[in-house]
Amino acid sequence: MAVSEIMLAARLNDQAEIFKAEGRYAEAEPLYRQALAICAKTRGLEHPSVALGLTDLAELYSLQGRYADAEPLCKRALATWRKALGPDHPDLVQSLNSLAYVYKAQGRYAEAEPLYKRGVAIFEKSLGAHHPSVASALDNLASVYKDEGRYAEAEPLYKQALAIREKALPPDHPDVAQSRKNLADLDSAQKDSTGSS
Repeated sequence: MAVSEIMLAARLNDQAEIFKAEGRYAEAEPLYRQALAICAKTRGLEHPSVALGLTDLAELYSLQGRYADAEPLCKRALATWRKALGPDHPDLVQSLNSLAYVYKAQGRYAEAEPLYKRGVAIFEKSLGAHHPSVASALDNLASVYKDEGRYAEAEPLYKQALAIREKALPPDHPDVAQSRKNLADLDSAQKDSTGSS
């Protein structure tokens, strides 16, 4: 294994992340692809770094609305994570969420829901029910219910996420603010759906 190649892959991936954050998707894609190719060559196709690279590229495609390109990458990443680390490892959740997001964005809620539920279960088992990552997973699941108009199912999840964050994080933390916003948005969506003001 060439250490210099692995370092190069990490640098390429870091630069791709910067381009992605800046919305420079066309510049990010070749860097992600090159980093992925290096990882696959130096570490083998079944290494967790390859799963992470597949997930990064899939997330870039999702941001561009290229769901047909993202879905197979997410599925390959999940298979690689499961084989390398087992079905209950917390590192699996990023790929679960990425695939669920692809489904959710396409209105395939019945396919997204079990993936988000699995992410909640993995984080609760591995990190404990009151970890901030559990709150993020609950938010993801609640967002599916909200998008489907299943407000009564979304609300307790958003409230649970807020309670976790308020207990685990400082009051001015951005994630606490996001949880409050999620509840406010849900309230607005409920009012809009009933025609209330």
